[in-house]
Amino acid sequence: MPGMTHMALVELEKAGILKFVISQNVDGLHLRSGIPREKLAELHGNSFMEACPSCGSEYFRDFEVETIGLKETSRRCSDLKCGAKLRDTVLDWEDALPPKEMNPAEKHCRIADVVLCLGTSLQITPACNLPLKCLRGGGKIVIVNLQKTPKDKKASLVIHGFADKVVAGVMDLLNLRIPPYIRIDLFQIIVTQSLSSDKKFVNWTLRITSVHGQTAQLPFIKSVEVSFSDRLKYKEASLDKQPFQLKRRTVINETFDIKLKLNFSDGCGCPCTQINIPFDFKVPPKCFELDKDDIFQRLRETAFQDLGCGQNEVIERKVLSSPKSEVTVYAIVSNVKTFESNCLSNGDLKWLKDGVNGTETSKKRSNSRKRKSRS
Repeated sequence: MPGMTHMALVELEKAGILKFVISQNVDGLHLRSGIPREKLAELHGNSFMEACPSCGSEYFRDFEVETIGLKETSRRCSDLKCGAKLRDTVLDWEDALPPKEMNPAEKHCRIADVVLCLGTSLQITPACNLPLKCLRGGGKIVIVNLQKTPKDKKASLVIHGFADKVVAGVMDLLNLRIPPYIRIDLFQIIVTQSLSSDKKFVNWTLRITSVHGQTAQLPFIKSVEVSFSDRLKYKEASLDKQPFQLKRRTVINETFDIKLKLNFSDGCGCPCTQINIPFDFKVPPKCFELDKDDIFQRLRETAFQDLGCGQNEVIERKVLSSPKSEVTVYAIVSNVKTFESNCLSNGDLKWLKDGVNGTETSKKRSNSRKRKSRS
C-alpha cells in the first residue's frame, strides 16, 4: 500500500512542484498512488505490470505477475488488432535498463532545478548517476537517507533521517495537505444463461471474477455470500473459494433480486460491502460504457467524505452471444488510508559549502544504530 511519502509526492505533482518521478522499486506503488504514468520512470520495471511487445499496450494488474526477466506470461493483448502474448516488465540482473524509461529519466534530470533523492543508497549503476546530470545546468541535489551515500559530496543538502518525516515537514512548510490513499479495484459479474429443453426454465450461472481474466484471482475479496429477495423460494449460498460461482435453475417468467455480500480480504479498509442485482431474464439488458475517470473521481470523493470503503458503481455492461451472457464491470473502493503530517523531529541535516543557503558543513552526526537503506 502506498505510504505517506508516496501520497505527498502525488500532491506535489498536482501542485505543479514535482515534475517527474524516477523509481528503482518494482512494487508499483508510485503508479498505484496516483502519479501519472507519463510522469513516472520505473527503471527496473513493475511486478504488477504486463506489456505488449507488439503494440506497446500496458496492463496494470491487481495481482503480482508470475514471471520476471521480460518473459512471456499466460495472457495476451486485449487489442483485437493485436492479440500478441504479453510479457512481464521486471528486469533480471543481466537486462539493460529500457530506453522507454531511461530516456525520459535522463531528460528530466538534465533540466531539473532540484533532484530530490529519497531513501536510496545511490549505489546501483547507472541509475545512481542520474542525479548528477542536473549539476551541469545549475541544478542542485538533495539527498534524504538514513546512511551516507557515495553521492553525498555532490549534494547541496544531505539529511540523515526518515523520508516520511522529512517529506511531512516539507508539506507543512508548503501548507499542503497529504491526501489519503483511496484504492479502487475492478471486478466483473458474469451471468450466463440457457433455456431448458421445454423452455420453461432458465439454467443460469453467476460468476464474480477478475477483469484481468476469469482464471485470475480477486485478491481483495475473501468470500461472497449470496441471498435472494424471496428467501423462502431460493436457498442462500456461501462462496468461499475462487473462482466464485453459483449455478441455479429458475422459472423463466420469474423476477427477483440477488443480494451479494462481498467480504473483503484481510488488510482492506472495511469488512464487507453489498451489491443488489435485479434479475429479469425476459427483459434484454442494455449495453453501455461510462466514463471510467469520472466514476473513479466520484468514488474517491465519496470515500474521502465517508472515510470508509465499500462504495461501488457500474462502469460497463456488455452482452455476449455465445454463450449468452451479461457482463457487468464494477469499480469498488477496497481501501482508504489517511495520513497525519508529523513535522521533522529526527534526522541530522548536513549543509554542504555551496548549499541551498550557503551554510558551512555541519559536523553533527547521528549516534543512532545504522540501518540498511533501500536502494
